[in-house]
Amino acid sequence: MSNENTKGFDSMLDFDDDDPLNATGVSRKSLVIFFMIDTSGSMKGKKMGELNTVMEELIPEIRRVGEADTDVKIAVLTFSTGVSWMYSAPISIEEFEWARLRADGVTSMGAAFKELSARMSRNGFLNSPSLSFAPVIFLMTDGYPSDDYKAGLKALQSNSWYKYALKAALGIGNEANDDMLAEFTGSKDTVVHAYSGGQLAQMIKIVAVTASQIGSKSMTLSDETNTELNEEDVFAAKQKMLGQQIQELVGQDDSGDVGFDTGW
Repeated sequence: MSNENTKGFDSMLDFDDDDPLNATGVSRKSLVIFFMIDTSGSMKGKKMGELNTVMEELIPEIRRVGEADTDVKIAVLTFSTGVSWMYSAPISIEEFEWARLRADGVTSMGAAFKELSARMSRNGFLNSPSLSFAPVIFLMTDGYPSDDYKAGLKALQSNSWYKYALKAALGIGNEANDDMLAEFTGSKDTVVHAYSGGQLAQMIKIVAVTASQIGSKSMTLSDETNTELNEEDVFAAKQKMLGQQIQELVGQDDSGDVGFDTGW
């Protein structure tokens, strides 16, 4: 890749953890999508069954995201009484197979935030020499954390990768706290809610596919002013775009069925 091309957004996220804007050239772009999923006991039954089903359906849709030279990878972190990764490392979307989850225990979200921060580094899950896009992080939960989530979130917020990641969250059922989820994403526009099985499927697909599309999008010019964006502006523009598109799509798909859980 020429020096001229390495100045573009495609390559600027090939960074050191402590110096995220010190970019170097890459030959292949990579995007890691992190799913953080609540598997506490309150998710047991239809909620977890429906989540498993929609995630199995989602994987083929994500395979179509990105350009031919973009390597999309998936990492799934579950949290209940403890935390666990579905696989020991991010898996290429072409090879990824969903392993059905079970629900039990409490909601250790703070521990999950700390675990994500520990693995979201060059020495952990983001060690690809070709990494060129900030990661996407999608949090799903049906309740309030049972541990000190603020301490965990504070640790995560010090992570350079988290700072530039696209972040979205889904509240499931009546007990999920959207204000708390907005603390994680940084904006209420990137928080959605599902009160039924049908909504759960819609919201997961809307958020995951939209975030993946925007995360793998090259962007060097402002759509509004047609002026060149610096690195930090690009990340801010992508997060804003994510919120706008999610809210537009949620509005289009709103069936009005928001008052009842379907057996949850």
